[in-house]
Amino acid sequence: MPFDSRLTPVLSAVACAALLFGAHAVSGQTESTDSDAAEATVPFALPKSGPFNPADIEIKNDQSITDWFRSAHADAAAEAFRHWDGEEEINSACATCHSGEGFRDYHGLDGTAAGSVEGPINTGGVVDCGTCHNAGLSEVTEVAFPSGLMHPVQGVEASCMTCHQGRTAGITVSKALGDLELDTPNPELRFINPHYATAAATWLGAYGGSGYHYEGKEYSGRFFHARPVSSCVSCHEPHTLEVAFEPCLTCHQANTPEEIRIARQSYDGSGDTTKGIRSDIQANAAMLLDMVKTYASDVAGAPMIYDGTRYPYFFSDANGDGVADQNEGRPVTYGAWTPRSLRAAYNWKLVTADPGNFAHNPPYMLELLYDTIEDLSEPLGVSMESLNLLR
Repeated sequence: MPFDSRLTPVLSAVACAALLFGAHAVSGQTESTDSDAAEATVPFALPKSGPFNPADIEIKNDQSITDWFRSAHADAAAEAFRHWDGEEEINSACATCHSGEGFRDYHGLDGTAAGSVEGPINTGGVVDCGTCHNAGLSEVTEVAFPSGLMHPVQGVEASCMTCHQGRTAGITVSKALGDLELDTPNPELRFINPHYATAAATWLGAYGGSGYHYEGKEYSGRFFHARPVSSCVSCHEPHTLEVAFEPCLTCHQANTPEEIRIARQSYDGSGDTTKGIRSDIQANAAMLLDMVKTYASDVAGAPMIYDGTRYPYFFSDANGDGVADQNEGRPVTYGAWTPRSLRAAYNWKLVTADPGNFAHNPPYMLELLYDTIEDLSEPLGVSMESLNLLR
């Protein structure tokens, strides 16, 4: 018998009734007449009518999302995520750490081969939830560092250590210098940038190989803190990225992390041990930068200035007036590096690129600074004894 389209409204009404009251009620059957139909009944309730207020909808991880949204990882307006807007895509070399999409691509969490970004990656992304909460991270068991080290990781450690390791290592500097004359300017040499926020590189110390290590010197390895501090999230709240200071007070007496001192000795020659170890590191770093600039002028014969707001930071200052030389309205990049000054500038930048260096690995930071200052003191005729520094 052919289907009569006039029955469509009737059938629709029956279907709705079945959803609202149960199939047995629509058929006219009751529990007393058909127990099997009663057992098959599926209760159904219409949802509350709108409109809905978003504030009334419970979200279990609402606070975590709020914390993340206010963190640097979510700051879509920051240079770290806007730098490539002009190109409208992030190149594969940068995408791993400057977008969640690139991070997942690098580790193969999106189904692509791990170890590289197939990119380029679209702009507009940030370090999103999927960067740290992707289930596939449990399968990432090691992270490659610029030195060639393959460091074992567990869970979210992979996220932190992939992106806070810098992009170069001491071996990068050594390869660039080769056997060139130590104090002879070479126009082929270019500043080697460790990159930024290099906390993981600092933390692993000599084991990670991030710094330029001078021959015959020994360097501290990974900085093992007191238990239970064993990973990045032991100190940093994973969503706000803020440091939890109260646990520090278990062992340290201070008002802030910056005021914590780990030794009774003065490393910067001041003799003041009432201040935090951060002050010693900063003082020695400032001394090193001054020595790098003095060396450029007095030994290499080509004065330089440093501008931390503009890459590649070091610029020519031929007349020594403290202003970068200009070429068609652009500052002239410093081009009179010697092997000695290049490795010194690299170590200085590595130390200062990590604002938390005083907590992540102060011994390694102080060792790199001391040895670099010592290396520059020879051609500058500076007595290390007169500086009263400690390594």
